[in-house]
Order: sequence, then C-alpha cells, then structure tokens
Amino acid sequence: MASDQYILGFDTSAAHCAAALLKGEHVLGTATESMTRGQAEALMPMLEDLLADHGIKWSDLAAIGVGIGPGNFTGIRISVSAARGLALALGVPAVGISTFDASLYDKAENSIAVVPAPRDQAYILEPDGEPRLSASPIEEATQPIVSPPEPAVLATNIALCARKRMAEAPTRPAPLYVRAADAAPSRDLPPKIL
Repeated sequence: MASDQYILGFDTSAAHCAAALLKGEHVLGTATESMTRGQAEALMPMLEDLLADHGIKWSDLAAIGVGIGPGNFTGIRISVSAARGLALALGVPAVGISTFDASLYDKAENSIAVVPAPRDQAYILEPDGEPRLSASPIEEATQPIVSPPEPAVLATNIALCARKRMAEAPTRPAPLYVRAADAAPSRDLPPKIL
C-alpha cells in the first residue's frame, strides 16, 4: 500500500455530519457540522469542499471509509449509501467502520466501547463480545470505558481504520444495527394484486 494515498472518511451516524481527508497517515483536513436533520443535503457539499480545499479530485482517492453505526438509522443509511455510490463510481474500495472500532482506535485492547443510544440507553461492545443494547450504564467495569470522540476525530479514526483495512477483500459497507427500528409496521393493508 502506497504511503501517500488519499483516504476520505465520513460519518453521519449521530447528530453531526463529519469528514476527514488523509494522505497516508497524515490528516490533511477535517470538516464537521452539528445537525439533527439534514445530513443528506449537507454531506456531499461538505465532501466536495473538503477535497477542493486541498486541491484533491475525486479520482485521486484510493479508498473511502464510512461510519456504519450504531446510531441514527437514517443517518447511517445516508452515509453508507453515499459511500457505496462513490466507491462504485470511482472504482475504489469503500470500507465500513463501526463507531465502536473508530472509538477504540489506538486505545487499550481490553477497553469497552460505549455509544449513546436513545432513551438513556447505550450500545456496548465488550472485548471479544457482540454489540448489545443496554438499559443501564456499565458499572463496576474493570476495563477502561471508551466513548465516541468528537465528530472530527471520529471521522479521522474512520479514515485511519479504513486505511488499514482497505487491502482486505473489499465488501460493500452495510449498516450496523444493534436494535430493531422504532418505526412500527404500517397498519394499512397492502392492495390486492389481481
């Protein structure tokens, strides 16, 4: 892997739109905007501005790192679909990175990753465990507890993790959903097809 490749990482899995641009392991720049809605409209202009600010063209990218959650269902779908579309159009790998992995980047191996969830709950990933939803905070943990960093650092960590994983067999990134959607199924009966 060339040490000077450009990697773009971004995330919309929480109340933000965040992006980072790397050249090798060097962070060229980041962009963030706090928002509870509107990530779909803000993401592509943010990415275009970040690339333009550093004189980078889309075709210069070697890979795309994208946050796959857990987090906001709609936000995750926005960034994952954008990454998959960009990867297809540019012919580069798109690497899905969980908020857990991005939070744990350069942390102690035995750390517990905790991501805030709705209704005062938390998504938890313990070492060698499966992600789970917890109704109560972790108490009496002997391992260090790690929360997601600020959005610019999160996007940077996503890009750094993607840089390490881009040589692996590429797969299409997919959302990481730890819990079922809050939306209830439609009560309307579907039309009868004759």
